[in-house]
Amino acid sequence: MRVVLAEDLFLLRDGLVRMLEAYDFEIAAAVETGPELTKALAELEPDVAVVDVRLPPSHTDEGLQCALAARRARPGLPVLVLSQHVEQLYARELLADGNGGVGYLLKDRVFDADQFIDAVRRVAAGGTAMDPQVISQLLSRRSQDKPMGGLTPREREVMELVAQGRSNAAIASQLVITERAVAKHTSNIFGKLDLPPSDDDNRRVLAVLAYLDRGCAYGAGASRLRTRPGCA
Repeated sequence: MRVVLAEDLFLLRDGLVRMLEAYDFEIAAAVETGPELTKALAELEPDVAVVDVRLPPSHTDEGLQCALAARRARPGLPVLVLSQHVEQLYARELLADGNGGVGYLLKDRVFDADQFIDAVRRVAAGGTAMDPQVISQLLSRRSQDKPMGGLTPREREVMELVAQGRSNAAIASQLVITERAVAKHTSNIFGKLDLPPSDDDNRRVLAVLAYLDRGCAYGAGASRLRTRPGCA
C-alpha cells in the first residue's frame, strides 16, 4: 500500500516513515511543505495520504487545503489528517463531500502504533477513522444547537462509536452488549435522526456526520476555508 506523508517536523516525519515501513507500507513520498504535497499527490497517485493540517509556507491550514484540492482532482482519494488540537472547522470541511475514506486523528494517537496503523488501513480501505475527542466535540457542539432527535444516553454512546468507524462487533465488545442490541440501537438512531439505515459502515458513518454538520456553516462541496496558493 503506497502512502504519501506530509509532516514538517523532521523527527515526527522520520518516525512515521519508520513506523509505516515496519507495517509493510510503501512510502511513495515524505514531504514537508504544501507545494511538495500537491505535487506528490498529483504525480504519485498514492493509496492513502497522511497529512498534517499545518504545513509551510503558511503554517495555517496548508496541508488540509492541499488534501482537499487533491480530492477534488481525484474524488475518493483516502486522506487521514493529523492535527495537534481538535479543530472542528477542519473536521467538518474534510467530511463535507462524503466521498472516499477520511480520517482525523490527534497527533497524540500517533504514539499508539496499533491505533495509528489501524486508522491508516481503515481510511485506505474507504472507511472512516475519527478521533474520539473530535467526535465528542462535534456531538457537544451539535447538541447545543438542537436536541439530537431525543437520543437516549446509550444511543449517544453507540453513535459516538459508530462515528469513529467502529463495527457492530467492536461496539458490542466495548459496551458489553450483544451485536443484536447494537443493530437495534443503530436502527433507532437512524429513525430518530431521519436518516435511512444502511449496511455499508462508511455510508452510515458519513450519514451521521452529515447530520452533525447540518446547521453549521458548511454544506457538501461548499468550502469556506481560504484556498492556499499551490493547492488549487
